[in-house]
Amino acid sequence: MILLQSHSRFLLDTLLNRLQNIEKAVELDYHWAEFDDVRYHIQVTMKHPHIVLLSVSLPMPPPETVFLSGLPAGGIEAIKTAYGSVVQILDPPRDGFNLTLKLNLSKLPTDEEYKQALLVKIASVREVVLGAPLRVVLKQLASRTVASVIDPLVALVHRPKESFFLIPQAEKVTVVFPMRFKDSIDIILATSFLQEFVDARRTAGLNNAPYCMWSPTPPLELKGAPDEALSVNAGFVTFVILPRHVEGKKLDRTVWSLSTFHAYVSYHVKCSEGFMHTRMRRRVESLIEALDRAKLGVEDARNYATQNRSFKRLSLKEARNHSFN
Repeated sequence: MILLQSHSRFLLDTLLNRLQNIEKAVELDYHWAEFDDVRYHIQVTMKHPHIVLLSVSLPMPPPETVFLSGLPAGGIEAIKTAYGSVVQILDPPRDGFNLTLKLNLSKLPTDEEYKQALLVKIASVREVVLGAPLRVVLKQLASRTVASVIDPLVALVHRPKESFFLIPQAEKVTVVFPMRFKDSIDIILATSFLQEFVDARRTAGLNNAPYCMWSPTPPLELKGAPDEALSVNAGFVTFVILPRHVEGKKLDRTVWSLSTFHAYVSYHVKCSEGFMHTRMRRRVESLIEALDRAKLGVEDARNYATQNRSFKRLSLKEARNHSFN
Protein backbone atom coordinates (compact mmCIF):
# COMPACT_ATOMS: atom_id res chain seq x y z
CA MET A 1 0.00 0.00 0.00
CA ILE A 2 1.08 3.57 -0.70
CA LEU A 3 1.91 5.89 2.20
CA LEU A 4 1.39 9.62 1.79
CA GLN A 5 4.47 11.85 1.89
CA SER A 6 4.83 14.14 4.89
CA HIS A 7 6.00 17.12 2.84
CA SER A 8 4.10 19.13 0.26
CA ARG A 9 5.70 18.28 -3.09
CA PHE A 10 4.64 21.58 -4.69
CA LEU A 11 5.94 23.61 -1.75
CA LEU A 12 9.28 21.81 -1.77
CA ASP A 13 9.70 22.26 -5.55
CA THR A 14 8.85 25.96 -5.23
CA LEU A 15 11.40 26.50 -2.46
CA LEU A 16 14.12 24.64 -4.36
CA ASN A 17 13.42 26.62 -7.53
CA ARG A 18 13.51 29.91 -5.63
CA LEU A 19 16.78 28.94 -3.95
CA GLN A 20 18.40 28.07 -7.28
CA ASN A 21 17.32 31.41 -8.78
CA ILE A 22 17.68 33.59 -5.70
CA GLU A 23 19.63 36.25 -7.60
CA LYS A 24 16.76 36.75 -10.05
CA ALA A 25 14.08 39.22 -9.01
CA VAL A 26 10.94 37.19 -9.69
CA GLU A 27 7.55 37.80 -8.11
CA LEU A 28 5.66 34.72 -6.88
CA ASP A 29 2.10 34.50 -5.63
CA TYR A 30 0.79 30.91 -5.45
CA HIS A 31 -2.36 29.54 -3.82
CA TRP A 32 -3.10 25.81 -3.59
CA ALA A 33 -4.90 23.26 -1.42
CA GLU A 34 -4.10 19.71 -0.37
CA PHE A 35 -6.02 16.88 1.28
CA ASP A 36 -8.04 17.42 4.47
CA ASP A 37 -8.61 21.08 3.49
CA VAL A 38 -5.07 22.31 4.25
CA ARG A 39 -4.48 25.43 2.12
CA TYR A 40 -1.20 27.20 1.33
CA HIS A 41 -0.19 30.64 0.07
CA ILE A 42 3.42 31.43 -0.85
CA GLN A 43 4.56 34.89 -1.83
CA VAL A 44 7.88 36.42 -2.96
CA THR A 45 8.33 40.07 -3.99
CA MET A 46 10.82 41.48 -6.49
CA LYS A 47 12.09 43.91 -3.83
CA HIS A 48 13.10 41.07 -1.45
CA PRO A 49 13.80 37.96 -3.58
CA HIS A 50 15.42 36.10 -0.65
CA ILE A 51 12.34 36.46 1.61
CA VAL A 52 9.51 33.93 1.30
CA LEU A 53 6.17 34.42 3.04
CA LEU A 54 4.36 31.13 3.62
CA SER A 55 0.80 31.09 4.98
CA VAL A 56 -1.04 27.94 6.01
CA SER A 57 -4.74 27.40 6.66
CA LEU A 58 -5.58 24.36 8.82
CA PRO A 59 -8.82 22.34 8.95
CA MET A 60 -11.57 23.96 11.00
CA PRO A 61 -11.37 22.40 14.48
CA PRO A 62 -14.44 20.81 16.15
CA PRO A 63 -15.52 22.09 19.58
CA GLU A 64 -13.86 19.27 21.53
CA THR A 65 -10.32 20.14 20.33
CA VAL A 66 -8.04 22.78 21.87
CA PHE A 67 -6.60 25.55 19.65
CA LEU A 68 -4.43 28.33 21.05
CA SER A 69 -4.11 31.49 18.94
CA GLY A 70 -5.48 29.59 15.96
CA LEU A 71 -2.99 26.69 16.27
CA PRO A 72 -3.05 23.28 18.00
CA ALA A 73 -1.49 23.18 21.45
CA GLY A 74 2.28 23.19 21.18
CA GLY A 75 2.29 24.33 17.56
CA ILE A 76 4.39 27.48 18.06
CA GLU A 77 6.98 25.64 20.17
CA ALA A 78 7.19 22.90 17.51
CA ILE A 79 7.87 25.47 14.78
CA LYS A 80 10.64 27.14 16.77
CA THR A 81 12.24 23.79 17.55
CA ALA A 82 12.06 22.53 13.96
CA TYR A 83 13.20 25.67 12.10
CA GLY A 84 15.23 27.78 14.51
CA SER A 85 16.26 31.25 13.31
CA VAL A 86 15.63 30.48 9.63
CA VAL A 87 11.89 30.98 10.08
CA GLN A 88 10.06 33.82 11.82
CA ILE A 89 6.41 33.57 12.92
CA LEU A 90 4.40 36.64 11.91
CA ASP A 91 1.71 37.78 14.32
CA PRO A 92 -1.02 38.24 13.30
CA PRO A 93 -1.04 35.86 10.31
CA ARG A 94 -2.46 36.80 6.91
CA ASP A 95 -6.24 37.08 6.74
CA GLY A 96 -7.89 33.70 6.22
CA PHE A 97 -4.89 31.72 7.47
CA ASN A 98 -3.90 30.19 10.81
CA LEU A 99 -0.17 30.69 10.38
CA THR A 100 2.21 32.90 8.40
CA LEU A 101 5.94 32.18 8.33
CA LYS A 102 8.71 34.46 7.08
CA LEU A 103 11.52 32.39 5.57
CA ASN A 104 14.90 34.00 4.96
CA LEU A 105 16.68 31.94 2.30
CA SER A 106 19.96 33.74 2.94
CA LYS A 107 20.07 32.20 6.44
CA LEU A 108 19.94 28.62 5.21
CA PRO A 109 22.97 26.50 6.17
CA THR A 110 25.77 26.12 3.64
CA ASP A 111 25.98 22.34 3.99
CA GLU A 112 23.96 20.98 1.06
CA GLU A 113 22.67 17.86 2.82
CA TYR A 114 21.54 19.80 5.88
CA LYS A 115 20.02 22.51 3.68
CA GLN A 116 18.01 19.92 1.74
CA ALA A 117 16.80 18.30 4.96
CA LEU A 118 15.74 21.69 6.35
CA LEU A 119 13.79 22.57 3.18
CA VAL A 120 11.99 19.21 3.36
CA LYS A 121 11.16 20.00 6.99
CA ILE A 122 9.79 23.42 6.00
CA ALA A 123 7.70 21.74 3.30
CA SER A 124 6.39 19.45 6.08
CA VAL A 125 4.96 22.38 8.04
CA ARG A 126 1.57 20.64 8.07
CA GLU A 127 3.06 17.70 10.01
CA VAL A 128 5.00 20.00 12.34
CA VAL A 129 1.94 22.05 13.33
CA LEU A 130 -0.97 19.58 13.25
CA GLY A 131 1.16 16.80 14.73
CA ALA A 132 2.53 18.92 17.58
CA PRO A 133 0.12 17.81 20.35
CA LEU A 134 0.35 14.17 19.22
CA ARG A 135 4.14 14.38 19.24
CA VAL A 136 4.11 15.67 22.83
CA VAL A 137 1.98 12.72 24.01
CA LEU A 138 4.09 10.15 22.15
CA LYS A 139 7.34 11.63 23.49
CA GLN A 140 5.97 11.15 27.00
CA LEU A 141 5.14 7.56 26.05
CA ALA A 142 8.75 7.02 24.94
CA SER A 143 9.87 8.07 28.42
CA ARG A 144 6.96 6.08 29.98
CA THR A 145 5.49 9.12 31.70
CA VAL A 146 2.15 10.93 31.62
CA ALA A 147 1.89 14.67 32.31
CA SER A 148 -0.26 15.41 35.34
CA VAL A 149 -2.07 18.24 33.54
CA ILE A 150 -3.06 16.19 30.49
CA ASP A 151 -6.68 15.16 30.04
CA PRO A 152 -7.55 11.44 30.16
CA LEU A 153 -9.22 11.87 26.76
CA VAL A 154 -7.45 14.14 24.25
CA ALA A 155 -9.20 15.23 21.02
CA LEU A 156 -7.02 16.25 18.04
CA VAL A 157 -8.22 17.72 14.75
CA HIS A 158 -7.32 15.92 11.51
CA ARG A 159 -10.16 16.87 9.14
CA PRO A 160 -12.57 19.83 8.92
CA LYS A 161 -14.78 19.65 12.03
CA GLU A 162 -13.59 16.09 12.74
CA SER A 163 -11.27 14.79 15.43
CA PHE A 164 -9.61 11.61 16.60
CA PHE A 165 -8.91 10.73 20.22
CA LEU A 166 -5.94 9.81 22.41
CA ILE A 167 -6.09 7.98 25.72
CA PRO A 168 -2.60 8.50 27.20
CA GLN A 169 -1.15 6.06 29.74
CA ALA A 170 2.37 5.44 30.99
CA GLU A 171 2.82 2.15 29.12
CA LYS A 172 0.66 2.77 26.06
CA VAL A 173 -1.36 5.35 24.14
CA THR A 174 -4.69 4.25 22.69
CA VAL A 175 -5.69 6.10 19.51
CA VAL A 176 -9.29 5.92 18.28
CA PHE A 177 -10.48 7.15 14.88
CA PRO A 178 -14.21 7.71 14.23
CA MET A 179 -14.54 6.98 10.49
CA ARG A 180 -16.96 9.00 8.34
CA PHE A 181 -17.52 9.06 4.58
CA LYS A 182 -20.02 10.99 2.49
CA ASP A 183 -20.52 8.65 -0.46
CA SER A 184 -22.50 5.42 0.10
CA ILE A 185 -20.07 3.40 -2.04
CA ASP A 186 -17.13 4.79 -0.06
CA ILE A 187 -18.81 3.69 3.17
CA ILE A 188 -19.12 0.09 1.95
CA LEU A 189 -15.58 -0.04 0.58
CA ALA A 190 -14.07 1.63 3.65
CA THR A 191 -15.83 -0.76 6.04
CA SER A 192 -14.54 -3.75 4.10
CA PHE A 193 -11.06 -2.20 3.82
CA LEU A 194 -10.84 -1.53 7.56
CA GLN A 195 -11.91 -5.06 8.46
CA GLU A 196 -9.25 -6.45 6.12
CA PHE A 197 -6.79 -3.96 7.61
CA VAL A 198 -7.40 -5.44 11.07
CA ASP A 199 -7.09 -9.02 9.77
CA ALA A 200 -3.78 -8.21 8.06
CA ARG A 201 -2.33 -7.17 11.43
CA ARG A 202 -2.65 -10.80 12.58
CA THR A 203 -0.22 -12.12 9.97
CA ALA A 204 3.16 -13.36 11.16
CA GLY A 205 5.16 -10.60 9.47
CA LEU A 206 3.33 -7.81 11.33
CA ASN A 207 3.72 -9.02 14.90
CA ASN A 208 5.56 -5.84 15.90
CA ALA A 209 2.98 -3.48 14.37
CA PRO A 210 0.58 -1.63 16.70
CA TYR A 211 -2.43 -3.63 17.81
CA CYS A 212 -5.43 -2.70 15.64
CA MET A 213 -9.17 -3.23 16.14
CA TRP A 214 -12.32 -2.20 14.25
CA SER A 215 -15.75 -1.86 15.84
CA PRO A 216 -19.12 -0.62 14.54
CA THR A 217 -19.86 0.94 17.95
CA PRO A 218 -17.81 3.39 20.08
CA PRO A 219 -15.17 1.66 22.24
CA LEU A 220 -15.36 2.09 25.98
CA GLU A 221 -12.35 4.43 25.90
CA LEU A 222 -14.53 7.12 24.29
CA LYS A 223 -16.90 7.32 27.22
CA GLY A 224 -17.43 11.03 27.86
CA ALA A 225 -16.78 12.14 24.29
CA PRO A 226 -19.44 14.44 22.74
CA ASP A 227 -22.20 12.72 20.79
CA GLU A 228 -21.40 14.66 17.61
CA ALA A 229 -17.88 13.25 17.60
CA LEU A 230 -19.24 9.69 17.85
CA SER A 231 -21.64 10.00 14.90
CA VAL A 232 -20.04 7.74 12.27
CA ASN A 233 -21.04 5.53 9.33
CA ALA A 234 -17.91 3.35 8.92
CA GLY A 235 -17.19 2.35 12.50
CA PHE A 236 -14.25 3.04 14.81
CA VAL A 237 -10.60 2.06 14.37
CA THR A 238 -8.42 1.66 17.45
CA PHE A 239 -4.61 1.51 17.57
CA VAL A 240 -2.54 0.75 20.65
CA ILE A 241 0.83 2.50 20.47
CA LEU A 242 3.60 1.09 22.69
CA PRO A 243 6.98 2.66 23.59
CA ARG A 244 8.77 0.56 20.96
CA HIS A 245 6.68 2.22 18.23
CA VAL A 246 8.03 5.70 19.05
CA GLU A 247 11.69 5.00 19.69
CA GLY A 248 14.19 7.21 17.87
CA LYS A 249 13.31 7.90 14.24
CA LYS A 250 10.09 5.89 14.52
CA LEU A 251 8.49 8.86 16.29
CA ASP A 252 8.21 11.04 13.16
CA ARG A 253 6.78 8.20 11.08
CA THR A 254 4.24 7.28 13.76
CA VAL A 255 3.10 10.90 14.17
CA TRP A 256 2.59 11.32 10.42
CA SER A 257 0.89 7.93 9.94
CA LEU A 258 -1.62 8.62 12.71
CA SER A 259 -2.23 12.24 11.71
CA THR A 260 -3.13 11.23 8.14
CA PHE A 261 -4.78 7.84 8.76
CA HIS A 262 -8.19 8.95 7.48
CA ALA A 263 -6.62 10.41 4.33
CA TYR A 264 -4.67 7.16 3.88
CA VAL A 265 -7.90 5.13 4.02
CA SER A 266 -9.74 7.57 1.72
CA TYR A 267 -6.93 7.37 -0.83
CA HIS A 268 -7.03 3.59 -1.02
CA VAL A 269 -10.83 3.53 -1.07
CA LYS A 270 -10.83 5.84 -4.10
CA CYS A 271 -8.09 3.75 -5.74
CA SER A 272 -10.16 0.59 -5.20
CA GLU A 273 -13.23 2.29 -6.63
CA GLY A 274 -11.28 3.46 -9.66
CA PHE A 275 -9.81 -0.02 -10.16
CA MET A 276 -13.27 -1.62 -10.10
CA HIS A 277 -14.59 0.96 -12.57
CA THR A 278 -11.67 0.22 -14.88
CA ARG A 279 -12.32 -3.53 -14.66
CA MET A 280 -16.02 -3.00 -15.37
CA ARG A 281 -15.28 -0.80 -18.38
CA ARG A 282 -12.89 -3.39 -19.78
CA ARG A 283 -15.50 -6.13 -19.27
CA VAL A 284 -18.15 -4.07 -21.06
CA GLU A 285 -15.74 -3.36 -23.92
CA SER A 286 -14.97 -7.09 -24.30
CA LEU A 287 -18.70 -7.90 -24.36
CA ILE A 288 -19.29 -5.23 -27.01
CA GLU A 289 -16.47 -6.67 -29.12
CA ALA A 290 -18.01 -10.15 -28.82
CA LEU A 291 -21.39 -8.79 -29.92
CA ASP A 292 -19.80 -7.00 -32.87
CA ARG A 293 -18.11 -10.22 -33.95
CA ALA A 294 -21.43 -12.04 -33.69
CA LYS A 295 -23.12 -9.40 -35.88
CA LEU A 296 -20.44 -9.80 -38.53
CA GLY A 297 -20.98 -13.58 -38.53
CA VAL A 298 -24.74 -13.19 -39.01
CA GLU A 299 -24.26 -10.75 -41.88
CA ASP A 300 -21.79 -13.11 -43.60
CA ALA A 301 -24.27 -15.97 -43.31
CA ARG A 302 -27.02 -13.82 -44.79
CA ASN A 303 -24.83 -12.77 -47.69
CA TYR A 304 -23.88 -16.39 -48.37
CA ALA A 305 -27.51 -17.51 -48.29
CA THR A 306 -28.54 -14.68 -50.62
CA GLN A 307 -25.85 -15.61 -53.10
CA ASN A 308 -27.01 -19.28 -53.14
CA ARG A 309 -30.62 -18.23 -53.81
CA SER A 310 -29.86 -16.80 -57.28
CA PHE A 311 -31.99 -18.24 -60.14
CA LYS A 312 -31.02 -19.14 -63.73
CA ARG A 313 -33.59 -19.15 -66.55
CA LEU A 314 -33.48 -22.53 -68.36
CA SER A 315 -34.56 -23.28 -71.92
CA LEU A 316 -37.32 -25.85 -72.56
CA LYS A 317 -34.75 -28.45 -73.60
CA GLU A 318 -32.58 -27.79 -70.52
CA ALA A 319 -35.62 -28.01 -68.29
CA ARG A 320 -36.58 -31.40 -69.66
CA ASN A 321 -33.05 -32.73 -69.27
CA HIS A 322 -32.94 -31.40 -65.69
CA SER A 323 -36.22 -33.07 -64.80
CA PHE A 324 -35.13 -36.42 -66.23
CA ASN A 325 -31.92 -36.25 -64.25
